[in-house]
Amino acid sequence: MIERFDIVIVGAGMAGASLAAALGQMPGHAGRRVLLLEAEDRPGYHATGRSAAFWTESYGGPGVQPLTTASGPVLRDMGFLVPRGALTLARAGQEAEIEAFAARFAALGVRMDLLGRDAIAARVPGLRAGWTMGAFEPDCCDIDVAALHQHCLAAARHAGARLWCGARLVAAVEEPGGWRITLADGREVLGGVLVNAAGAWADGVAEAAGVAPLLIAPFRRTVAQLRVAPSPSAALPLVLDVAERFYFKPEGGRLWLSPHDETPSPPCDAAPDELDVATAIARLEEVVDWQVERVEHRWAGLRSFAPDRLPVYGFDPASSGFFWFAGQGGFGIQTAPAAADLGARLLTGQAAGAVDPAPYSPARLR
Repeated sequence: MIERFDIVIVGAGMAGASLAAALGQMPGHAGRRVLLLEAEDRPGYHATGRSAAFWTESYGGPGVQPLTTASGPVLRDMGFLVPRGALTLARAGQEAEIEAFAARFAALGVRMDLLGRDAIAARVPGLRAGWTMGAFEPDCCDIDVAALHQHCLAAARHAGARLWCGARLVAAVEEPGGWRITLADGREVLGGVLVNAAGAWADGVAEAAGVAPLLIAPFRRTVAQLRVAPSPSAALPLVLDVAERFYFKPEGGRLWLSPHDETPSPPCDAAPDELDVATAIARLEEVVDWQVERVEHRWAGLRSFAPDRLPVYGFDPASSGFFWFAGQGGFGIQTAPAAADLGARLLTGQAAGAVDPAPYSPARLR
């Protein structure tokens, strides 16, 4: 006998897991059957498990900021945030750019402090000449991604959701009353609503369901763990470039460094490119006089963006049973609580919460 669920969520990374957990908090959840389908043998293998995540209200731009800001108190109250601070640097000649950056987010209520050369050099020992200003965000925090993801999965299970791993969707046909979903191993399942939380595979899931894709494109992002001398202080802030050419932060006595790359990629098990690692190190050496002693580890993940670089949350205009929960770019972790609450409200017909859903509707892309 084929099992039937009210809501079938494709993808059990942070997006799908947080949405399933949020559904369990919605009024009338008792009796609602939710299924998480995860293509891999364990959830969170791809983007979620490879995040150098931080909670920074300016990251992702003004369109993402409401989701990040609304998520902060939830993440903080649940103990998933550790204070870090973020410092966005500017070179000589970029003063107007960093001032505009700080003013743009300060106008949105984000705490921003403009700093001169002496103040940024005090926060980044060994800072080379030429870096003259910075915008400091004191509220930036590190996120315990693994703990947050496991919490969401546990909350979803506690609310009655089921998780099937090794369950890759290959086809979905809309029938009266819902969807007939076929998995790669031949199993079938029936779902009232099909939720696309498949990350880099989101457009592929839509096509398998006969829904027009939204041109959500995956891009590779590289991170390297370095041993440097001197060892980075645990008090070092997250350091970013106003021109988006690098970011780095300390982690367990080592340095996590990214060249802020965005290389178009097909959906895949992303692997780091040695040229990207070398580029990251070269850019780091433009910033500080530290010696890079060893590359201890390197990895890459896929960040998926809609054409306007905002996430996509809501029912497809052409299919009232197909719900998009995708396009979270590199900010899906830091926005997870607010995004999940927004998505769960839309799915269950509840009144809007802390964040206006209109900017994230898939209708804007049709």
